[in-house]
Amino acid sequence: MISASSRRLAKPLIWSLITLAAGVAGLSSERLSLAAIDVPFLLLALITINLGTRLAVKIPHVKGQVNLSAAFVFLALLLFDGAAAILLAVLAALCATLHFSRNALQLLFNSALAAISTCLLVGALRLCFGQLVVLPHAPTFVFLLVICLTAALQAFFHSSVLALGARDDDGQRPLWRMLSRTYGWTFLTYFTFASAAGMLAKLIGIVGFYPAIAATAVVAMAHYAYCSYLKDARTSVAQVRQFEQRVATLQESEELFRSAFDYAAIGMALVSTKGRWLQVNRSLCDILGYTEEELLATTFQKVTHPDDLGAALANIKQLLKGRMPTYQMEKRYLHKQGHMVWVLWSVSRVRDRNTDAVHLIFQVQDITDRKRAEERLMHDAFHDALTGLPNRALFIDHLKLSIARTQRTPNQMFAVLFLDLDRFKIINDSLGHMIGDQLLVGIARRLETCLRPGDTVARVGGDEFTILLEDLLDETEAVTVAERVEKELSVPFMLSGREVFTTVSIGIAPSSIGYENPEDILRDADTAMYRAKSLGKARHEVFDKAMHAVAMNLLHLETDLRRALDRQEFFIQYQPLVALDDFRLQGFEALVRWQHPERGLISPMDFIPVAEDTGQILAIGQWALHEACRQMRRWQKRYPSDPALSISVNLSGRQFTQPNLIEQVRDILADTKLDPRSLKLEITESVVMENIDTATEMLRQLRALGVQLSIDDFGTGYSSLSYLHRFPIDTLKIDRSFVMQMVDNNENIEIVRTIVMLAQNLGMDVVAEGVETKEQLALLRKLGCENGQGYFFSRPVSVGGAEKIISDTYTHALPAENQAEVKAIRPALVA
Repeated sequence: MISASSRRLAKPLIWSLITLAAGVAGLSSERLSLAAIDVPFLLLALITINLGTRLAVKIPHVKGQVNLSAAFVFLALLLFDGAAAILLAVLAALCATLHFSRNALQLLFNSALAAISTCLLVGALRLCFGQLVVLPHAPTFVFLLVICLTAALQAFFHSSVLALGARDDDGQRPLWRMLSRTYGWTFLTYFTFASAAGMLAKLIGIVGFYPAIAATAVVAMAHYAYCSYLKDARTSVAQVRQFEQRVATLQESEELFRSAFDYAAIGMALVSTKGRWLQVNRSLCDILGYTEEELLATTFQKVTHPDDLGAALANIKQLLKGRMPTYQMEKRYLHKQGHMVWVLWSVSRVRDRNTDAVHLIFQVQDITDRKRAEERLMHDAFHDALTGLPNRALFIDHLKLSIARTQRTPNQMFAVLFLDLDRFKIINDSLGHMIGDQLLVGIARRLETCLRPGDTVARVGGDEFTILLEDLLDETEAVTVAERVEKELSVPFMLSGREVFTTVSIGIAPSSIGYENPEDILRDADTAMYRAKSLGKARHEVFDKAMHAVAMNLLHLETDLRRALDRQEFFIQYQPLVALDDFRLQGFEALVRWQHPERGLISPMDFIPVAEDTGQILAIGQWALHEACRQMRRWQKRYPSDPALSISVNLSGRQFTQPNLIEQVRDILADTKLDPRSLKLEITESVVMENIDTATEMLRQLRALGVQLSIDDFGTGYSSLSYLHRFPIDTLKIDRSFVMQMVDNNENIEIVRTIVMLAQNLGMDVVAEGVETKEQLALLRKLGCENGQGYFFSRPVSVGGAEKIISDTYTHALPAENQAEVKAIRPALVA
């Protein structure tokens, strides 16, 4: 922290620095994404404020010190980014200044110095080493250079400010001499902090963020408590010596001694070796809540907490035997009103000069506030701030104990329930985060009522909760608790005058499977929860070995999927789109396929959902779009026609919502030189309906590029009829589920008829998917459907098969008046 003398710098310079720092902080806030402000960053900020700003290292020879928060700021720089580190530095400087000053100018000035110095550090590191968040994984030599550069820059900035402030105090000394006087110690301090932050970043890379940061918080709190203890001890020892000196000096003046005794700032007492109070002062009476007469009528044993009495008596016994000159410990007294009082208790032995009797001198310092602060810090480190429930770190600790207990006693059983709220995102987005937070708190309170004594409920994520059920007889008890939870949470919540409904999906992992690591049972409970969601939500599922096999298969699939694009394992098949009136080839739909080197051809139904969940669908979709456009442009040049053949490409939900989609499509069209009118982008109805306003704007921008747009799987899942006229759509694709059941279900015929009429009234084309039989084809033509695709015409074919279809239809006229002619043309459309 900058010394007070630095405030004497010229006010214009101070305000200039504050203005500059405000710009730096504002720019950092703008660059810091909301996604970066996650639970790890908030936890780091909490520890920085509560611990880092309270612990400081004094710089010798000057009025300055460096707070421990500097180490946490550098850790934020390594783990997150420069913007996060700058904002955390400003917050830490503000809180540290508040510990000793409320002066507004000093608050602004110290915060400005923190922002500017951190900004300069971030700029220097980026200039020298590039991206900051990869530094913890850099080679050791580079990492040491980062630490040295960080310490050198921060020490120079800090020492410069100290030297400027000191020069105001003593204008006779040269500035460079004052700078050299402080730089060495300042550099050593910052080097120590930077090294500690670097080692912690490395540790986080090994064991994960939460265990490392929890261990750091515990060590820091222990250090804080130890420093406080030493401070209290030094204070108490000094007071003991002062008191003994007074006793020796004022033995001849009883009145003066009594005055010093009575008005001492800490509690003091003269006690017999049996524990009876002989003399007590006013401070001790205030601490314990008794009057002097009440204390003198009893013993110190009666007001000592039972759990601390044994240790106190044992140490008094050692003291009376002369094995130690004095003794000190933290202990608890019982206040007259019944609550506990934490004290730093010092005991010395004194001998009465007149009677030669041995007495004890007690010195009692009230440390209740400090102990409460330590307990609050410990609680905050292991509990969720919103609900007050245990967090993931504390839950895993409890889970470790349960696993260890089960290993010692195999007949004991426990289970973990993993809960995830259904529709929470919809509630949060529609009613606001305040209602969402109230809902989470309400759910936490209801979960507590569903548990048995000894069970543990924790919040481990945004809308995720876990429950540890101990001492089970069998799995049915865990199922019973899950059913009780489902029933309790199905009752609506009344939040800010609104009735809010929610349900929960629960995964149950019993210990009977056999676990050694808490992460494994949490993983399996999570897997069972996702199984419950996939089966319809608002239910529970018990984990079993088969589910584990499925989870492992998905894990391997996800791992292989990340490498498949680089290994060129994806390819595209093309399915023809045919005009139903004359059976003229209109174009193709591009379908992505995955040829795994070991598993063979993997179904899109298996790998597309995994790609969506992991985000790999973005890279795969971009590759497929580019490849399809490139191939269609090649066919158009080789087989020109009027109108030109078109290519249809599906856009996934994630692709459709990415901000740079328009730029991607524009670049691909420019690179492949494909006419935008030859590209049809297909978006499912459910994706469009998730956010109508945003989807409409995105469709308009795509339409402005000149591409055609299709609604895929129309009529399933959502009802977009009332919004359809707002969308700039060219084509409706009738879902195969309606087409395939037309022959046996008149209701499906009417659905198809309605979609065809709706599209025609809105000026749109219609494509029927899944045409497989002559009967379906005849009904579609009768209903006026214009285009179709399906196995009746052709299965998806390779590039060569598609080129053969184009070649055959390009060199032969295609009659289309009756079914016999349809049969004649089918060989040209079948791979």
